[in-house]
Amino acid sequence: MELSPTKRRSVVVTGVSTGIGFETAKALIVEGFHVFGSVRKQSHAADLRLNLGAAFTPLLFDVTDEAAIAKAALKVRQALQGRTLFGLVNNAGVANHACLAHQPIEEFRRVIHINLIGTLAVTQAFLPQLGADATLEGPPGRIINMSSISGKYSAPFVGAYCASKHALEGMSDSLRRELMLFGIDVIVVGPGYVATPIWDRQEITSTVAQYKETEFAASLEAFDKRIIEDVQKGHAPGDIARVVVTALTAWWPKTRYAIVAQPFSNWILPMWLPARWMDSLMAASFLVRPDEAKKKNAEK
Repeated sequence: MELSPTKRRSVVVTGVSTGIGFETAKALIVEGFHVFGSVRKQSHAADLRLNLGAAFTPLLFDVTDEAAIAKAALKVRQALQGRTLFGLVNNAGVANHACLAHQPIEEFRRVIHINLIGTLAVTQAFLPQLGADATLEGPPGRIINMSSISGKYSAPFVGAYCASKHALEGMSDSLRRELMLFGIDVIVVGPGYVATPIWDRQEITSTVAQYKETEFAASLEAFDKRIIEDVQKGHAPGDIARVVVTALTAWWPKTRYAIVAQPFSNWILPMWLPARWMDSLMAASFLVRPDEAKKKNAEK
């Protein structure tokens, strides 16, 4: 017989339709947790309930919709009947690639809203259930914020994404130090490239087309080709999910977990080299001057 949320440790995970969120929900259920998982479409909710079973409860909200988030938080509170949440995994997010010199401000704002403000909105809504409400029974919970390697160093043509993840890292540190008041821990998981739909090949191709009349067209094409290659070499979503489970359950967790394929070239070296050196390396790898692009096209 399946145990109800009141008999299991329960975790809220945002963005569980695919990728890291889906694999995290699966991994937590295997470990005996009840998972409340957010989706944006009712059809996804039905599919996931069928796939994941009675240990999964769908929550229908977009992280930019504060009213829907509040409704979901109330649903979880009622389901737990006076007990605390074991954890909150802020996984929902979007990737974005563009040249900042030409990127529409509304598009930039959307990335910040989803990846940063949405994370805070969800966190605020579930804080009482995580232990900020002293009337609830049970230990305080943990918050896992899904960042990225891009939260520590920035590449060209992903400026909005890097900005959102750098801000998320800073916000997470501040939040962890504030929430010590309640015993609620905040932990960052920062993967490198992961083979998930967040880096969609078709979307990457359409982005190149969007900026084809700009001076960055050839550079963006070179960079996006590299993204597709790196994603194919990246970690599987299940690898990241296992780290999330560790961050939630470890007796003395790290404040930040970095999971990076080819760690020397993709993590150690960029963190160790002076910024100007990294500028030069990235320029050599990706930047193609307009006159060079014309010359290459003429030679084809």
